[in-house]
Amino acid sequence: MKKLISAVLGLVVISSVLSSCKEKEMTYAEQKEREAQQVRNWLDKHDIDVISIREFLEDTVTNNPDTGPDSTRNEYVLFEDNGVYMQIVRRGNGRKINAGETWIMNARYAEVYIGTGDTLTMNRYQQDPDVFSVIRTGDKYTASFKTGIMSRAYGNSVPNSWIMTMPFITPGILNGDGAKVRIIAPHNQGTRNAAQSVYPTFYEITITAQKWQW
Repeated sequence: MKKLISAVLGLVVISSVLSSCKEKEMTYAEQKEREAQQVRNWLDKHDIDVISIREFLEDTVTNNPDTGPDSTRNEYVLFEDNGVYMQIVRRGNGRKINAGETWIMNARYAEVYIGTGDTLTMNRYQQDPDVFSVIRTGDKYTASFKTGIMSRAYGNSVPNSWIMTMPFITPGILNGDGAKVRIIAPHNQGTRNAAQSVYPTFYEITITAQKWQW
């Protein structure tokens, strides 16, 4: 029963978001503008320094207060083609997924509605992590949840914003040093609920590799 608490609370918050939208009968354009303003407010509130892809690819570092190297900055890289912001807190002590491989991943995470700061779902205090598989085919990554709160709340599809982190992290296996990332995801890069109701989400995710398959 305890394992369902976070998911149930999250769905209650999501329901309130849906009800609010229906009451006002906002157009899609209005919903997108509201979402954009909510993201801008989040960036300001958390003193986030936005860097470009070009800047990021020079050293693939996002400075942050937790791991530095410049702990005075809180940098996120903006992927302008889809509006995702990503911060790599820790890459992990493993390696990248090679082409042709399938990995089984464990994830500890929190999902927050950016508009209010309310937690939608999380599994930080649950016994079991969420589990998802990742397949790399050439330079393309696909992923699917196998078990956990995210799959129970939203189905098996892994948000594209999560998948986007895969080329940049090197999660350790099981008890190794996990990769840790933070993501600001617009509605179409989040869950199916976010996509349907046009709201942005923040994720903090720690990922370890449960096993590597070839």
